[in-house]
Amino acid sequence: MKAIGYTQSLPINNPQSLVDIELPKPSASGHDLLVQVKSIAVNPVDYKIRQNVEPDNGGYKVIGWDAVGEVIATGELVSHFNPGDKVYYAGDLNRSGSNAEYQLVDERIVGNKPRSLSDSEAAALPLTTITAWELLFERLSIKQQHANDKEQSSDIILIVGAAGGVGSMLVQLASVLTGATVIATASRESSAQWVKKLGADYVVDHSKPLKNQIEQLNIGQVTHVASLTHTDSYLDSYVDLLVPMGKIALIDDPESLDITKLKPKSLSLHWEFMFTRSMFQSKDLNEQHHILNKITDLIDQGYIQTTVGKNLGTINAENLRAAHEALESGKSIGKIVLEGF
Repeated sequence: MKAIGYTQSLPINNPQSLVDIELPKPSASGHDLLVQVKSIAVNPVDYKIRQNVEPDNGGYKVIGWDAVGEVIATGELVSHFNPGDKVYYAGDLNRSGSNAEYQLVDERIVGNKPRSLSDSEAAALPLTTITAWELLFERLSIKQQHANDKEQSSDIILIVGAAGGVGSMLVQLASVLTGATVIATASRESSAQWVKKLGADYVVDHSKPLKNQIEQLNIGQVTHVASLTHTDSYLDSYVDLLVPMGKIALIDDPESLDITKLKPKSLSLHWEFMFTRSMFQSKDLNEQHHILNKITDLIDQGYIQTTVGKNLGTINAENLRAAHEALESGKSIGKIVLEGF
């Protein structure tokens, strides 16, 4: 089968940083699905792994953690899917990734692809959607409501870095499935318009002091913070803004955080990492299957939209290098997808 991989961590402008290769086609057993990959999305985790994780035993490492495909074969323990089913998933950091024609993936972290989306539109969703869902409902413990029968709550959630991949899904989920007031941050007019379109009630500029902007809204104190970027830079602002017993959830990797600042208000800090369940084979691993299927229903009913920014064409080493380069620049808008081999 065709695949794209690397043998050593190299700068993305080096042609050997990602190369076209041929690998044996894998076989499914246990809870695994053998999926023929149709479309993929590229995420920051891809280039972070490529930059920092060398392959084992001098072989090729194949990465990629967002895919849509067709189930070709199933292991003997599979109960959710059958050959021919169209699926989408974010995969498992411990296993070979989706930058290949065929991939093995545990059925318990796989969902049925939304029927109303194309393959590339659906490929943009799994990683950021699971992250946003777990952060909102599991880490921050915001009460989930029905999309067509919501009641306004006293929750006020501040989403910092709301125009990014996770933020774009988080704004939608908070708007559609909770009664919370949603304050999104964006520093450019185009980003501000984007998050308003996705359902944010208010938009503030994270390149300026947050407290004055939020106080001027005259809506009360923030109860929950979703910190999606530069948490170390904003921590003092969060402590200042939050109500006593408020909650902060983050997804980034600050080098250090002085959590003693949280004590006077009894604030809680929660880390969200969507690969935790698959990495540690948690007892509730199947929850990600349910999350993706709930999202599929919301999409097919018109409540949630995809976040594709750019389609870079065929899945090959040259186009994947371009995708990594765009993400590493920090200037990419929306999700980058590729389709077909």
